[in-house]
Amino acid sequence: MHRRRRTALLLSAALVTAAPLLAACGNDAHPGAAAVVGDDRITVSQLENRVNEVRTAQRAATTGDAQYEQAIAKSGGLTRDTLHGMVLDRVLHQAAEDAGVSVSRKEIQEARTGLEQQAGDAKALEVAWLQQYGVAPERLDDNLRTQIEAQKLATALGTETSQPAFWKALSDASRKLGVDLNPRYGTWDVEKSSRVDTELPWVREVTAAGSRGTA
Repeated sequence: MHRRRRTALLLSAALVTAAPLLAACGNDAHPGAAAVVGDDRITVSQLENRVNEVRTAQRAATTGDAQYEQAIAKSGGLTRDTLHGMVLDRVLHQAAEDAGVSVSRKEIQEARTGLEQQAGDAKALEVAWLQQYGVAPERLDDNLRTQIEAQKLATALGTETSQPAFWKALSDASRKLGVDLNPRYGTWDVEKSSRVDTELPWVREVTAAGSRGTA
């Protein structure tokens, strides 16, 4: 993934469409888990809840089914990118902790107040963040914390969030945590600190069988 794109995914939640989730989507090592990051287990239920938060907010912010469907159409892959963000948040937090960086509640509130003034009011900011970044209103403060944490980490490292030194810190944190994704959602590239799609063998087999059957 292009470095600037990965930075954008880090500093904002990406808009994507929810892929179907099967009940038995945990892997053998971590049944029921979408990902395991260090000692932190991200369950499929938690992931689904995050996706539903965005969809519920999109429904509330749109008028009529047609507009809602347009919002969904603009957000293809929501489940996987939401998981990417949930994992990367934890990786970033580990990197920040290793560098002695922390973010206070006051810093988050000051950032939010400034953004609300720019947007017009609190509601306008929530709508803007939802439309531009796919961040549900209840996750806005978490998203701002991530952005502030990333910027402070870059400053502590004497670099910028788009530079190799910053991403090396995330890579080191990824390696330290030992990120393990459920194969349904791809794999975690430690060097790039990014989720990578994988083509599952059983998907190829089913597709091939279907093609032969319809030939």
